Amino acid sequence: MGTLLVRPPGRRRDVALRPAATAMVWIGEGHAHEMIAVPGVALAEHDVLVAVEMSTICGSDVHTVQGRRSAPVPLVLGHESVGRVIATGDAGAVAVDGSPLRIGDRVVWSVTISCGACDRCVRGLSQKCRTLGKYGHDRVGVHGDLTGAFGSHVQVRAGTAIVRVPESLPASVLAPASCATATAWAAVARAARDVDLEGAAVRIHGAGLVGLSAAAIAVEQGARVEVLDPDPARLALASRFGAAPLDDEPDVVIEASGHAVADALAGVATGGTVVLVGSVFAAEPVALDAESIVRRLVTVTGVHNYTGAELVEAVGFLAGRGRAYPFDEAVGEVRELAEIDGAIAAASAAGAPLRVGLVPRR
Repeated sequence: MGTLLVRPPGRRRDVALRPAATAMVWIGEGHAHEMIAVPGVALAEHDVLVAVEMSTICGSDVHTVQGRRSAPVPLVLGHESVGRVIATGDAGAVAVDGSPLRIGDRVVWSVTISCGACDRCVRGLSQKCRTLGKYGHDRVGVHGDLTGAFGSHVQVRAGTAIVRVPESLPASVLAPASCATATAWAAVARAARDVDLEGAAVRIHGAGLVGLSAAAIAVEQGARVEVLDPDPARLALASRFGAAPLDDEPDVVIEASGHAVADALAGVATGGTVVLVGSVFAAEPVALDAESIVRRLVTVTGVHNYTGAELVEAVGFLAGRGRAYPFDEAVGEVRELAEIDGAIAAASAAGAPLRVGLVPRR
């Protein structure tokens, strides 16, 4: 399948790839992915070309393939990756900490691409930039073909938060950092703006990777954490991420499943905070008891994606106190990129691991 590459204005650097890069293109519900070869890219001045070490399949990728989430096609899905810098644009690129990126740096990068100058970016809402781009969400074409994680390479555009990562951490720990771990960090950080987590009671609905990551992060900030999930195996796993049953009302409820919003709102203590993070797909409307919210002085807030600073914190957590938790077991199955359709089926099956990994080749 061919695509039309329309280069945006500005200075570009042509980079030939030998052998050619490959990408798995999704062309719509009910169709198998198609592999394309990409023999070269045109890097803008501050772009970075990354060779993918591992990508992982997020729930939103599954929802897209199943038709539960709209997306433009043709599309290279995927936004959870770790890889190495192999080329930069002529003006170079910098990591979030301001240091220049070098060839060979091992990195993760944000799912979002932001301008850094609009009113939302200035307010600290870079993930809702007025000119937002997203890896694994934008149609191939104007920005080339390597626009999602399900390829051998990704063209990381200017405006992306890029973070160096330790060589000592497995790819299976790092790949989900740019979605699950960073989103979990953002959710816990939002709760901590309202409630001192030291000694606080925190309830988390959903023992997916976001919920389990949030549990470990909150525990390390001094909270007592309970995780609720209908899956007994996931509940057992939650205990390894620091969770234990609460014997009092939660000061904070983080709803990470998307299926327990009503329970989250009803279960929080007076003066507490409910952070909604799992409602990122179409679901049945939830009745809101406004009187109860008002009389109990409950704060209800939403978290979607994260900022570059929160990605830095998430990586720091994984490299530090997060080593005490079994993040290295989250990827329960790894397949080659060409086996993507089987991998997505495995990720959506009953009893699936927290993540299924994809590698360009074994």
